[in-house]
Parts: sequence; C-alpha cells; structure tokens
Amino acid sequence: MLSYVQILILALVQGAAELLPVSSSAHVIAAAKLMGVKDVSSPEMVMLLLLLHTGTMFAVIVYFWKRWKRDYFASAAQFQWFAIQVALATICTVIVGLGLKVLIEKVFMRGTPHAEVENLFNNLPLIAGSLAAVGLLIIYAGVRENKSPRDAEIQPHHSFWIGVVQGICLPFRGFSRSGATISTGLILGLSKQKLEEFSFALAVVLTPLVIADEAHRLIKAHALSGANSVFHLLAPGLIGMFLSFIAGLIALKLLSRWLDGGRWKFFGFYCLAAAVGVLLIYYKLPN
Repeated sequence: MLSYVQILILALVQGAAELLPVSSSAHVIAAAKLMGVKDVSSPEMVMLLLLLHTGTMFAVIVYFWKRWKRDYFASAAQFQWFAIQVALATICTVIVGLGLKVLIEKVFMRGTPHAEVENLFNNLPLIAGSLAAVGLLIIYAGVRENKSPRDAEIQPHHSFWIGVVQGICLPFRGFSRSGATISTGLILGLSKQKLEEFSFALAVVLTPLVIADEAHRLIKAHALSGANSVFHLLAPGLIGMFLSFIAGLIALKLLSRWLDGGRWKFFGFYCLAAAVGVLLIYYKLPN
C-alpha cells in the first residue's frame, strides 16, 4: 500500500484538479503510476481514489453552499424543483452507468478472469482517449457558449441528458464528469454558473452511492483472510480524504476567481494536452 507521503501527494493532485473540468481521477491515476503503483484497479486503490474525491467534495460543498442556499433553498418550491431535477438526472445516471457496467464486463471483457469495470482504471491509453474525447466536447461547447441564448432554469429535458452523459462518464477515468455534464448543459443552452452548481450537486448525491458499492467490493475482497478490520482497510483512504479536503479548500481559494472568469474551451485544449501526457507516461513506464 502507499505511504502517507504518497497519499499526501495524491491528495494535493486531487485537490488542485477537482474543481477543474479536467478529470481529477485521471490526474491522480497518472500520478500514482509515476510513483510506481502497478494496479490502480485494486479494491484498496479504487477506495482510496473515491475517498480522495470525497474529501474534495466536502470542499466543494463549502464553496457552493451560499449559492445553493440562494438559488435552491430559499423556498420550499425552489427546493422541490431542484430535488426533482437532481433525482431525475441521478436515476438516468444509475441506469446508464449500470447498463455500461454490465455491457463492459459481460461483453467486452467476456472470458477475462475476475472481469470488473474497475480494471479499466489501469488502461492508460483508454484514459488518454477519454481525456481527448472530453477535451473535444469541451471545445465544442465553449465555441457554442456565446452563440446561443441561455435558459434561466434547468428543465427536465436538460436533467435527462445531463444524467445520461454523467452515466457514460462513470466507467471511464479521464472522461471528466464535470467537464462532460457542464458541456452538455452549455450545448443545450444553459448558463455556466447554473450548470456548475447543478453538476457538483449531482456529484454530492452520486458519490455516497459509489463509495458504498466500492466499500462492499473492498470488504468482499478481504473477507476470506479475515485479518483486516473495516477501519484498517479504510484508514489510508480516510486520511487521504482529510488531506484532499484541506487541499481542495486551498485550491478553491486560489482558483475561484480565475475559474469564474476563465473561458470554457481552454479546458478542452488542456485535456488534449493531458491526453498526450498520459500516453507518454504509458510508453515511458515499464509494462
């Protein structure tokens, strides 16, 4: 397992990348590979990645809380409408995500021993391809951002498509969830500020579901040995979660003004460059 210094480094990477639509998980996986981690798809590593993500999600809650209170919690009617849209998008995400999981494991990975969709986390060329794909999507959305009128509120058809795209993101590290969902909303004619609030609210709802599933996978993987308690299995990730929370708060303070004024398509160009970087890591590291 990783040392606490390595966990700290990954937490810093996660914290710096979380608010950016550049796939924080792809950056953390690339950093882990550079530190010599062979199997990023192991239950221990996947749980660590999820708990790092959870730490920055708490930082995001702190960051967006005032906006959410203003836009969604000011009245019962506002909250009800917001909750319906989040529920609709999340249901679409779960249906598409589970469908892709079954398709990948039963069709594309058929015959592979212990076939699990998490095995894709080790596939750096696939991660690079996902980064490139979301980069092109972000660039297209950025080009269209100022060419069409913006709707004031998220409607059910927006939530449906955003949820579907979020579900497509789940199996593929590198296909930035926030980048893809916000870009989808921009293409559909929504404002970026509303989309940022909605996209990260979706992440807050979705993350506990994914953590529960991976915690079950981790405990099941160690069930036969009986040597490790649940706390012992989760301890590195819990420490990483705290560190990524602190790193995320610092990054938010440093990046918030730049993010609010930044041009969306520039993130797409960065994702294309990051895809090249991931491929270089793949070809330079010993297989």
